[in-house]
Amino acid sequence: MSQIKKGDKLNLLRETEVISVPFGLTISLPEGESIEIMQAKGSTVSVGYQGRLYMVEGINLDALGMKSIKREVLAKGASNQQILDFAWAQLRTCFDPEIPVNIVELGLVYGMKVIDLIDGRKMLNIQMTLTAPGCGMGEVIAADARRKILGAEDLNSVNTDIVFSPPWSREMMSEDAQLELGMF
Repeated sequence: MSQIKKGDKLNLLRETEVISVPFGLTISLPEGESIEIMQAKGSTVSVGYQGRLYMVEGINLDALGMKSIKREVLAKGASNQQILDFAWAQLRTCFDPEIPVNIVELGLVYGMKVIDLIDGRKMLNIQMTLTAPGCGMGEVIAADARRKILGAEDLNSVNTDIVFSPPWSREMMSEDAQLELGMF
């Protein structure tokens, strides 16, 4: 995503579905509208439009003049470990639209487990937190994670459980995340 950077202003090349932040509602912005790049990390871009923040998913990046990013897929027949590895990799592409560090490096993901259901289906449970209990981005981030992880064909559902025990603290961030945010 090096083609665009924070502060760039451009016009949408086509009508584009975006996700409103922090509400998580999908709306369409009209072709030709002027937007400002707020953050371009992972497989999404955060944009400002008429004083509000929106997230453009990878599949719609062509509207910004970039190459669209298709959802990653994990082929049928994957082991539980392969599903976990795939899920961790996908979570590293999930960003809070306002923070330039992925949710894994931020220390927001506490754990994951693949559950083999009695009927042969598989479910992934993710336990994660937010930087603050009142953070309005929780459901937007969790929905982004679910969409990306459901690219594993053997996975039938993804459950994101947002917890606040233990409470998040900056010590949970990786050293790289602390450096990126100037906290080290």
